[in-house]
Amino acid sequence: MQSPLFAYNDQQTQERWSLQNKQMLRVVLEGHDDILARKGTMVAYQGLVEFDAEHQGGRAHARAHTGEGLDLMRCHGQGTVYFANLAQHIHVMEVEQDGLTVDSGYVLAMDSSLHHEVIAVDSLYGISGSGKYQLNITGRGRIALMTSGAPLLMRVTPDTYVNCDADAIVAWSTGLRVQMQAQTHASGVWRRRGSTGEGWELSFMGSGFALVQPSELLPPQHAVIGSGLAAQYGMGQQGARGQNQGNVWS
Repeated sequence: MQSPLFAYNDQQTQERWSLQNKQMLRVVLEGHDDILARKGTMVAYQGLVEFDAEHQGGRAHARAHTGEGLDLMRCHGQGTVYFANLAQHIHVMEVEQDGLTVDSGYVLAMDSSLHHEVIAVDSLYGISGSGKYQLNITGRGRIALMTSGAPLLMRVTPDTYVNCDADAIVAWSTGLRVQMQAQTHASGVWRRRGSTGEGWELSFMGSGFALVQPSELLPPQHAVIGSGLAAQYGMGQQGARGQNQGNVWS
């Protein structure tokens, strides 16, 4: 049998974490190095590998309050596992002492040695449900992030701060100072900057990086969007942002 499809065969490598292609992650398990992956993202595997639901413990209360959190499965055994989600682009990062802050919706998989907890991003207006909660990843290990298309990594220095749309930011260095704000006066905070279509933004100061995807979060076709102000302006679990990936976290 012959076909151009045979050009897409398994990419052999000595690396434990590698990309089969831009949209598929390949991880080798050797029996002592479990990984945690987003539930439902395994697309294939070889060898003796088991997939178990990961107990969230005390994080359940934080997720119920903030809407931020991870639904994970533990992958362990000996073999090779392939992960993908909605054909999104995948990027492997090494988390070191500085730490990484990330929106949970962009996490595909990570080493079980890494620790994650919900943190709050300050808002000038203190409006609840505005999507100001993120995950702080600490420890040493690798994490795979997803983006819609090829991302932009922006360097932040003490002399050059960076502003990013809150619906396009994926992750940033934990050591950065972050302020959430809307470029409107207080009485117009719910408006998306008049007719520009722009809304909340995050300002980053200090030394580090900010990772931005080339897409603002939008609901999928035929998605049922929630009601109320937060939903109308794409904020909170019931808004367009919370519905963007078709409730794949449920």
